[in-house]
Order: sequence, then structure tokens, then C-alpha cells
Amino acid sequence: MCCDGFCSVADRMETNGTDEVEKLKSKLMSAWHNVKYSWVLKSKTAFSRNSPVFLLGKCYHFKAVDVESPTESCTAEALDDDVVTGNVDGFRKDFTSRVWLTYREEFPDLPGSTLTSDCGWGCTLRAGQMILAQALLLHILGRDWTWSEALTLEPLDTETWTSSAARRLMATVEASIQGERAQVTQQPLCAAQGGAEEADSYLQEAYHRTIVSWFGDRPSAQLGIHSLVKLGMTSGKHAGDWYGPAVVAHILRKAVDEAVDAMLKGISVYVAQDCTVYSADVTDSHSGRTGSHCDPQGLNSEAASDSRAVIILIPVRLGGEKINPQYLSFVKSILSLEYCIGIIGGKPKQAYYFVGFQDDSLIYMDPHYCQSFVDVSTSDFPLQSFHCPSPKKMPFSKMDPSCTIGFYSKNVEHYKRISTELSKVAAFNYVIGNCQTTVNASSIDYCEGIILCIILSFFIINIAAFIEREVPCIHLFEGTREGL
Repeated sequence: MCCDGFCSVADRMETNGTDEVEKLKSKLMSAWHNVKYSWVLKSKTAFSRNSPVFLLGKCYHFKAVDVESPTESCTAEALDDDVVTGNVDGFRKDFTSRVWLTYREEFPDLPGSTLTSDCGWGCTLRAGQMILAQALLLHILGRDWTWSEALTLEPLDTETWTSSAARRLMATVEASIQGERAQVTQQPLCAAQGGAEEADSYLQEAYHRTIVSWFGDRPSAQLGIHSLVKLGMTSGKHAGDWYGPAVVAHILRKAVDEAVDAMLKGISVYVAQDCTVYSADVTDSHSGRTGSHCDPQGLNSEAASDSRAVIILIPVRLGGEKINPQYLSFVKSILSLEYCIGIIGGKPKQAYYFVGFQDDSLIYMDPHYCQSFVDVSTSDFPLQSFHCPSPKKMPFSKMDPSCTIGFYSKNVEHYKRISTELSKVAAFNYVIGNCQTTVNASSIDYCEGIILCIILSFFIINIAAFIEREVPCIHLFEGTREGL
């Protein structure tokens, strides 16, 4: 029988040994994923010159000048060639300006584990971060904002990225660490010199850096991987587990609710239940009220009735084991809307952030490339690794049926416009009825008000959905969930 001291030492040695094994496994996983996905990043993505490209509600056209020798498609690399005109640079700048959040390594231990990388399991969390980042860009900078350095980034379709990118990034990080370690702060407009235009550009860049810093890979980052993993633990998820799109939607809601930054207090996340959006609940979220119609403190006053923006996340399943091809037009319609902030989706066990489409292919941002940790607490941390200059495409047929659709609603009037725009989408029909509160064998009671119910108009989809146990429709009710 051993003494307590010896047992304690032995236990610590066993624990330390286990931690070292986990860290080694994490490093090997990171190396493997870099090998596995580097060829994807280097591969050329083909874009048609004859079909429009939709990116988060904006439409771009590429066209060939030489009509005598037309080409059906071109690669992302060839978009710079003289034979292609149209707003090519506009598309590239718009895409590259979206915040790209990928696997990272060598960051502080994640809560409840010794893992220092999310490589191999955190892709859905990263896709969720990207859809949230897009909503924050809309909220703070607007849809027309683009990063001034977007067109200067080196494309990922080159050999130099995979061979030397990590060294370049780490060298930049080390240089910034050696400099003055000032915290990222919101700079006043008057801080910039050189006139109103320069001041506005300066302020936008400060906001840009602030948004990226919220997603930093450190425990104090309010929307970072550490915060998301910690919140996931309340739902039974842990670092190293795989997260689904619906679970991530709820984690994002909790993260925004618990954020302490003053700028994040002006926005909330609403997650639809059973594919149903209750308009009164969204309105309450805009006013800062949740869960009840009561207004004991006068929150329903004109001054407070429209104080917060709302991110609407709708988890859906567009098929049984595989995607139902009838939903292609539905997904296209969603990504064509200016209020759409993208889709958390992907292939089976591989999450992507879908931001657009061309023809029958989806355009996405891939979180699977593992990059080195960047210290976002420095005032001039490098932004290059948070933006992707090379868009990727995949056939719609390969999409996993489980996904989460996102919208951004600035205020109540904005939400009304979203409903109006959805009514114009060919894949939807509006059905006017009453909000059912109780259903029993003898009677049906109805509450006052009109229900706006968006139902997919394709009868064949509804039949297939019933057979395959899909979630075939999205409802907009003017009541609240508690009223049903």
C-alpha cells in the first residue's frame, strides 16, 4: 500500500503524461489537416463568364471581351486577365473583405481540456463565428464596406502560401509583440488627421479590427473559440466534440447575450424553434424584451421600442440522409436576399460557411486550413490571415441537409421589409390565418392577429419531406411562442 504523497505524485505524473499525449495528438492533427486541405486551397476554382455570381445578396457579372473565341468558364486566377471584364474586382474585394475564421493552433488551453487547437473538430464553430462576424460587419460598417487591402492579398492558389505562410504570419506576430502592446480600443473620429474622408477611413479600420478581435483565440475574447467551447459545455459539448449547425446557433445566442462590450449590447440573436419565427418575439428582441408581453417598466415606449438589431438564425434540414435537390431554388433565393448573412452548412462532417452561388454551385469559405495563433490584443495585429482571397465552390448536390440560415434585421421596420422581400421569392407562398393557441379533440381556440406562414410552394417537396422526415417550411407567426 503506497503512501498518500507517493500516490499524489503518481497521479500528477499520469495527468501530465496524458496532457502531453493530447497536445502531441493535437499537433499531429494540425499537420495532417494542413496536408489534407492545402491542395484544396491551392486548387483553382472555375467561374463561368456567362452566369451571374451572387454573394450575400449582391450580384456580380463576369463577361468575356473576345466574343470570337468565347470561353465557358474561367478560374479565380484568370479573373485578373484582360479577357474578362465586368465588376470582377468588385466581387473579389467584396468576398475577401468577409471575415475568414479557420482552425488555429498554439493558442491557450481550451476550457475543460489541454487542447491548444481546434483542428479536426471545430469547423462548425468557425462557420458559426463567420456568420456572426458578417452580421456584425453589417451592423457596424454596413453591407457596402470593403477592406482597403482586400485586393493586395496574395491568392491562396500559390505554392508560396502552404510553404511559407506560417513563417510569414509568425514573423509578423512576433514583430507586433515586440512593439507597444496597446489594447484595441475604439478611436474617436477626431483622432484621425487629414480631413473627414481620412477620419472616416480611420474609424472604419478601427471598427474592423475591433470586430476581428472579438473572435480572437484567447479566453478573454467575447466571441472567441474559448468562450464558445465554455458555453457549449452547458449543453453537454466539450472541446474535441463535433458540433452541429443547430447547436452552434444556440451557442452563438448565448455568447452574444453574455457579451459585455457596449457595441455588442446593441444586437441580439434570435434562434427559431421548429423552423418557426414568431414575429412578436423578434419585435420584442428589437426592443430588448424577451419571453413576455408584459411591460412593467414602460419598455414599449416609442423611445425603447426599436433599440436593438436582431440576428435571426433558423436551423433547418433540407432532406433526409441526403440533400433534396428540390431545395436548390430555395437556397438560391435565400442567398440572393440582401438581408441574408449566409448559411452554416457544409458536407457531411465538414462544415463550411456558404456565402453565395453561381449556377448550381455554392460559394463558400472553408475553415479547415490550420493557421497559427495571432495575438489580437496588440494594436497592430496582422489582419491578413483573417481574410480569404480565394473563393471556393462545390456542387449543391454535395451539401449536407442539416444547416442554419441567417438573416440580419436592423430594426422593426427592417424586419417588415425582410418579410415583404421573402413574399416575393418564387419558392414561397404567404398564407393568412389565425394563430392557434390550443388544440383538443373537441374544439380549437384561436388568438387574435394574423399569421404570416411562409410555405414552400412545391407540392412534391412537401410530400417528400413527410416521407423523409424533413423540415419542409419556414413559418412567420405574428404571435409569440408562449402564445401557442
